Amino acid sequence: MTQTIVIAATPTPNGDLHVGHMAGPYIAGDVYARHLRAGGRTVNYNTCTDDSQSYMISTAGRHGTTPAELCATSTAAIQRSVEAMGISLAPLPPVDEVYRRTVLEFVTALHEQGRFELRTVRMPYAQNAGLYLFDGLVKGECPACLTESCGGSCEGCGHPNHFDDLGDPRSVLDPSDPVTSREVSVLVLPVENYREELVAYYAAREDTWRGHARQLIREILARPLPEIPITVPSPGWGIDAPFAETPGQILYPWVEAMPASIYSTWKAAGEPEGPVDQAWRAGSDNELVYFHGFDNVYFWGMVDLVMLLAHGDRYLTPDANVCNEFYELENEKFSTSRGHLIRGADLVAEVPRDLVRFYLALTCPEDQRANFTREGLDKVTAHRLREPWNALADRIDALVTDPGEELKVTAAGRRRAAVIVERFGLCYGLSSFSLTRAADGIVTQLSRLLTAERDEPGDLLMEVRAFLACAAPILIDVAAEAQAAGVELTLDTSAETIDAFLLPRLPRSPR
Repeated sequence: MTQTIVIAATPTPNGDLHVGHMAGPYIAGDVYARHLRAGGRTVNYNTCTDDSQSYMISTAGRHGTTPAELCATSTAAIQRSVEAMGISLAPLPPVDEVYRRTVLEFVTALHEQGRFELRTVRMPYAQNAGLYLFDGLVKGECPACLTESCGGSCEGCGHPNHFDDLGDPRSVLDPSDPVTSREVSVLVLPVENYREELVAYYAAREDTWRGHARQLIREILARPLPEIPITVPSPGWGIDAPFAETPGQILYPWVEAMPASIYSTWKAAGEPEGPVDQAWRAGSDNELVYFHGFDNVYFWGMVDLVMLLAHGDRYLTPDANVCNEFYELENEKFSTSRGHLIRGADLVAEVPRDLVRFYLALTCPEDQRANFTREGLDKVTAHRLREPWNALADRIDALVTDPGEELKVTAAGRRRAAVIVERFGLCYGLSSFSLTRAADGIVTQLSRLLTAERDEPGDLLMEVRAFLACAAPILIDVAAEAQAAGVELTLDTSAETIDAFLLPRLPRSPR
């Protein structure tokens, strides 16, 4: 049976997920997965914690703990937040021996095929610590946009930087530690070897990339393509590289993303018999979709793609990368270190979950930075969602005298219901995926249904049922309440009768 594999960007377990994370890939992936399931598609929505990232070292050092302890506490917190927000992700899988074996088999196969090349490079080196610096261990001047950047890629402009690309490098662990550069031999995967395949891939999927991400890909392709580190000198954390050429080194953490996603897909499917990577095989005809932020366009959109392409025709390649921009809190970037954040679990403890999900969908940063405010959440959800929704529920209460009664639906009623399904379907499709337009569609349809005049009550109920089914991927609790009361939330609008029903109401916030 073919399926759609939906991958949300692997969260680094150096803290809990905040509202900025939720408004990005996690709710978007959830809504997409729920919409597909409503249409009868089998969906495997999963992710895996990114335990090997160097940010684990820097965050653990800042909090006076160990990376292992930080992993354990943060993974548990992430799982709670995902569940609290109603994200339909499979449970986060353990990063265990099967995980490590999957990663090692993935990279060892490439090594045996001669895909990697040994390079002597210069890397920033913290003299006092005796440590080579990369990714979250180093900061400096981005060579592409000149702003401050961590290693690996620039959060601002998205361009990659490896080895000694950063200007004026500084140690994140100890800014006073003098940083020089030293030569070291590492294995790399030259992206330039895959230029022709990359150009063809992006051209075939251009309509599924949002503008800013598409621009970044073009900018990267306009330059000599980078060499992906496969191994780096060990900072004391990560998976030991199994290659004789690079003793004492670990796998570059970003190399794990694809085998990690393969592993988490297998775990989410219940550990089926056969190869762990079976669902990712090219002959499976499965669909593969990624949801991630703009700051990961280089990694998820190019590095991970090349890691799959390097295996020849063995694996699927993603049908789409749905990318979001940054979501700010009170016009400043969310910051765990400064305590400038709102955790998703904390927010839904105060505000009904459907209201939170609606507001995050309406204001999510799809094409440009967006801003979260608690005042905006309360005001917008009250006036644009809860009040008109409950007014529509009042109207249906007055209309329906006998819930369950079979009512006639005219051809005009079926046509209007089909139009509702079609409009929302455009918002949920990959080439035009937009939570903002879907949430705005909820507002628009509420306003229309409140005043719509219908000769047949069955016509209005058919439209309301179609509307509720289309809003269900966002408003999960009110939809579940309707289903529990016997309402069939179907996208099929062809029936000539409908059983009368009442529309559940949206609750107020406790405060």
